[in-house]
Amino acid sequence: MKFLLDQDVYAVTTRFLVNAGHDLVLAAEMGLSQASDEEILRVAQEQKRLLITRDRDYGNLVFVRAIGTGVIYLRILPSTVNAVHKELTRILHTYSEIELARAFVVVEPGGHRLRQLPLQEPE
Repeated sequence: MKFLLDQDVYAVTTRFLVNAGHDLVLAAEMGLSQASDEEILRVAQEQKRLLITRDRDYGNLVFVRAIGTGVIYLRILPSTVNAVHKELTRILHTYSEIELARAFVVVEPGGHRLRQLPLQEPE
């Protein structure tokens, strides 16, 4: 799958996804270190990438303002990395990239919640 990783994603998670064979870019590598959350979501959408973040503020942008693409929000701490990675693996094997591109997924140790994104009106 294709991912854009927000600057708050742990390096261990980045390595985990690379080792699993996913296509990913880091927001910082794209010059987005100082970018707004809205801009990061737009770049992810333009590049047809799922955004992975630890920032829960993206929920507001996705549901209230109807901006962006699929988001995987990791509720992860250093003490829960292995459990969250295990659940993330399960999600990536359960759902297609198309399904995830239209969803906001909250990943926690031992479980997840998937909520479909609102349909965007054609411009």
